[in-house]
Amino acid sequence: MCDYSFEAPARVRLEYYRAGQELFVNGHITGRVNGRCARCVEAYPFELVKDFSLVLVPRCDLPAEVELNEEDLDLSFYEGDSVDLSPLVREQILLALPTRPLCRDACKGLCPQCGANLNLQICQCAAAVGDPRLAILRTLKVSH
Repeated sequence: MCDYSFEAPARVRLEYYRAGQELFVNGHITGRVNGRCARCVEAYPFELVKDFSLVLVPRCDLPAEVELNEEDLDLSFYEGDSVDLSPLVREQILLALPTRPLCRDACKGLCPQCGANLNLQICQCAAAVGDPRLAILRTLKVSH
């Protein structure tokens, strides 16, 4: 099952400038997304808005092993005379999507017994008392 789908292609605006061999990219992504709630499995729309900044450096300018700092997380690499930004834009879109899609924070989800959407109706299932395999333990009497 797919958690997200775009109603139309995302709109991407990019601005860039070059300083020496480094390319500095500022971007803005917007798009209408349909999500599928992880609790109730209902589809819900939301607007994706993401600003991002990247620094691209030539791959050949760095040694084979480099330890990256936290501020280097926006650092990417390029090779050759042209730069394909589509994988980096796709990555930014994926990072902007919620890790657990919810139609709303107070979503009640589905009844584990009958599968009814608890946001729309109150199901007639008996409240679960606990694991039936442990029912015998509820009959024990403990003296103090």
